[in-house]
Amino acid sequence: MDLKDFDYYLPKELIAQDPLEDRSSSRLLVLNKNNGKTAHRHFRDIIEYLNPGDCLVINDTRVIPARLLGVKEDTGAHAEVFLLNRRENDIWECLVKPGKKLKPGTRVTFGDGTLKCEILEAMPDGNRMVKFYYEGIFEEVLDRLGEMPLPPYITHKLKDKERYQTVYAKHEGSAAAPTAGLHFTNELLSEIEAKGVRIARVTLHVGLGTFRPVKVDKIEEHHMHTEVYNISKEAADIVNETKQNGGRVVAVGTTSVRTLESGAVLEDGKYVLKPCSSETGIFIYPGYEWKLVDKLITNFHLPESTLIMLVSSLAGRENVLNAYKEAVELKYRFFSFGDAMFITDDEIK
Repeated sequence: MDLKDFDYYLPKELIAQDPLEDRSSSRLLVLNKNNGKTAHRHFRDIIEYLNPGDCLVINDTRVIPARLLGVKEDTGAHAEVFLLNRRENDIWECLVKPGKKLKPGTRVTFGDGTLKCEILEAMPDGNRMVKFYYEGIFEEVLDRLGEMPLPPYITHKLKDKERYQTVYAKHEGSAAAPTAGLHFTNELLSEIEAKGVRIARVTLHVGLGTFRPVKVDKIEEHHMHTEVYNISKEAADIVNETKQNGGRVVAVGTTSVRTLESGAVLEDGKYVLKPCSSETGIFIYPGYEWKLVDKLITNFHLPESTLIMLVSSLAGRENVLNAYKEAVELKYRFFSFGDAMFITDDEIK
């Protein structure tokens, strides 16, 4: 398949720059993946599309303030270090700017000097292995000195850091938010559970590779980044019992999808979810054989991105692109702080 097959027209003014005051008041485009029919609702109406016995799978990762702005100790020149993955204790894999100036041996100071780092090694992909030195507790120092790593298409400054976290964010480690979950409030989740829908919590720490563009014309040649994920026994039991009892598995966001589909194992002719902690570089695009996910709550994704390919795999490329065209015409808000889409195989209400 060609990369251009997943392109679409998006006016820049439809890229949401700020989150809505009320999380659940965003708009919701409902798409039937079988016939392409759509409906236009508000996110709080999602409860009408969930049935008793279904299972909602959420990603409870928490975004860390991963963007650190500092100065080089030797020259005083500005430097940026972006945390990607903790490799061991105080050693992290990072993105750095300016790359050519931050060679192994370079030291950078942040803020009042309570946090410093040394570049240990340059990786083949351009990332750096970095060791941090600090006074106190690293997470507390990071919370004080770090900035929330908003995607490059958001140019407004975020007033409230918590607005780039889901209300159920728990385990720190993401470089970006699982944005489909930003629409939920605690009240809405309680209503969903009261309806008889079980909630399974998994963890996948979102990497910056989510925003890296696909640079090959043939998408099959694209190499995915890897992300760390964890599936507890409790979450696996909820998903497996849902399937056994004829319920539907509803993934909240592409990160939950990647976790579920990565943890699926074939047993006695059917797929089950196994508890595990691992890394995944799964790349889902049209032609993929879906194992566990039946329905998907997601945001609107960038043209030619791996995420729009994933959504197209579940709902059909033409259905998705037609729905996106409709969303543009109706001036939906796009990307991280934008509106939502619900992909289902039920008749559209």
